[in-house]
Amino acid sequence: MDINIRRIDKEQAWLLRHLVMWPEKEFDFIKLDDDGLGKHYGLFEGDELVSVVSLFAQGDQAQFRKFATLATEQNKGYGSRLLSYVIGEAERAGVKRIYCNARVNKVAFYEKFGLRATGSAFSKSGKDYVIMERCYLSFI
Repeated sequence: MDINIRRIDKEQAWLLRHLVMWPEKEFDFIKLDDDGLGKHYGLFEGDELVSVVSLFAQGDQAQFRKFATLATEQNKGYGSRLLSYVIGEAERAGVKRIYCNARVNKVAFYEKFGLRATGSAFSKSGKDYVIMERCYLSFI
């Protein structure tokens, strides 16, 4: 099994996002206005793009968004590998807080990566979300 993680173009991320997250919606629904400002990462098994996530950093904070893994490849550890990689990239860049808008049914998954629910929740496009974060303390 030849697995690698690398930066990808936003257009590659869009294809997988649409297929996994919102296949019933128009293609443009999965695009973000600030996709041009993000860093997009993909996990490949051989030549096949299996999982994607986009990272948006601003100052010492970063948000990961639109995390998607092919349905046929879920529960195999691919998403976990990709998310660990991206969190590590954010840490190396000096991020003090990383956060996401997690679908309520995925909270336990994100807790495995040290993210905690903030208490802020919302609904969008018929889905319920909770804001989760992981903060890093720096000591002087």
